[in-house]
Amino acid sequence: MDPATEEKYMKAALSEAQKAFERQEVPVGAVVVCNDIIIARAHNLTETLRDPTAHAEMQAITAAADYLGGKYLNDCTLYVTLEPCAMCAGAIGWSQVPCLVYGAPDEKKGYTRIKGSLLHPKTTVIAGIMEKECSELLLKFFRIRR
Repeated sequence: MDPATEEKYMKAALSEAQKAFERQEVPVGAVVVCNDIIIARAHNLTETLRDPTAHAEMQAITAAADYLGGKYLNDCTLYVTLEPCAMCAGAIGWSQVPCLVYGAPDEKKGYTRIKGSLLHPKTTVIAGIMEKECSELLLKFFRIRR
């Protein structure tokens, strides 16, 4: 994949993360891209919806599946500002997303902390895209909250 394209879509995910930040949600944003078009945009809504499953990835997968009219996202790439948790990685696997691109690693709850793969066996992962910017927004949020 082209680094300029990866950065373009990660910027869109960061824009979603900023919306979460402004709503006092943990600032994680996600976009789903299909055929070079953003078909879904989402950010964390766990506080707003009082739903622990309302992570940015879950919202984006649901919106993309609705847009496409099916549960599989075979021709899509998911961009997310933070490494997905185990729950989201499972959903990414079930939706058969062929490419996951994320910004910052999640040292505490990221899916890579778990042995074995939660993603679909054919999923390609690209990590560290705009990691600094993604991390800075999260750090700013938690500095304010603590």
